[in-house]
Amino acid sequence: MAAAAAPSALGTLQASRARSVAACRAPLVPAWRLHRYSAGPRVGPAMWARGWAPAAEGAALRRGYSSEVKTEDELRVRYLEEENRGIVVLGINRAYAKNSFSKNLVKMFSKAVDALKSDKKVRTVIVRSEVPGIFCAGADLKERVKMNPSEVGPFVSKIRAVINEMANLPVPTIAAIDGLALGGGLELALACDIRVAASSAKMGLVETKLAIIPGGGGTQRLPRAIGMSLAKELIFSARVLDGQEAKAVGLVSHVLEQNQEGDAAYRKALDLAREFLPQGPVAMRVAKLAINQGMEVDLVTGLAIEEACYAQTIPTKDRLEGLLAFKEKRPPRYKGE
Repeated sequence: MAAAAAPSALGTLQASRARSVAACRAPLVPAWRLHRYSAGPRVGPAMWARGWAPAAEGAALRRGYSSEVKTEDELRVRYLEEENRGIVVLGINRAYAKNSFSKNLVKMFSKAVDALKSDKKVRTVIVRSEVPGIFCAGADLKERVKMNPSEVGPFVSKIRAVINEMANLPVPTIAAIDGLALGGGLELALACDIRVAASSAKMGLVETKLAIIPGGGGTQRLPRAIGMSLAKELIFSARVLDGQEAKAVGLVSHVLEQNQEGDAAYRKALDLAREFLPQGPVAMRVAKLAINQGMEVDLVTGLAIEEACYAQTIPTKDRLEGLLAFKEKRPPRYKGE
């Protein structure tokens, strides 16, 4: 019986490897294009540098954005301009609910990510909060308590799906954690390629305190980020880490002292995004694909995935432009072609 099962298991493994390699050989961007999601206007870097400040007459805290943006927007999508062209910032803006995931916020996130994934002009995406001291507090429990038990599972599935969509964006993604990131908020950050945090930020998967478990990918992505044993310890204890502790265990790549504006992590994320901008767009996308696919398989299959992804860069105009720019001793002018 065992001997008979072995060829079947081997066939399954080989089929899985073939699918992984095929994924890298598939075209990176479909021929069709979605209309860009425009929750807000394009803004220049000067506007972003101003950070947040208290509004007059005791109004809610606001950031330095154009008056064209409506205050009720729960997710603000910004296409930066000038030297930051190609960087898109997703700003969560539910101050009254600590940026928690509501049905509406999940819907807005899904719509925004759906547009970004097919926009070839997008080079890097930053996820941040527009609410001082908060990144995302997870699911909106006030909304959750009003749900019937039959509604909870499907809603959690929607959160998981939108977080997966974020993880599957073809361009680099950075989570700028300038405040509290609990439960689904940390799961959203874990779906990003890079996490940057202020030292004062607080992070944790605290679901076991509520007699549930992380449902937005936390049980899978946290062990992959920091190792299985430590991930179990943090989930079992519902422990919350500050920025320095998160950096020590490898949960975040960079930690910074918070500034007066409350956006130290965002500023670092913007610096990183600027470092990514000069690189070849096609190369960035296939590099991310090769790493993501390769980490889920054995080394031999991973190397085959790398080979398939490398092959996608060979016929591109950008590769020839890179060689020409090197020969002419000038910066390359890549077009993502």
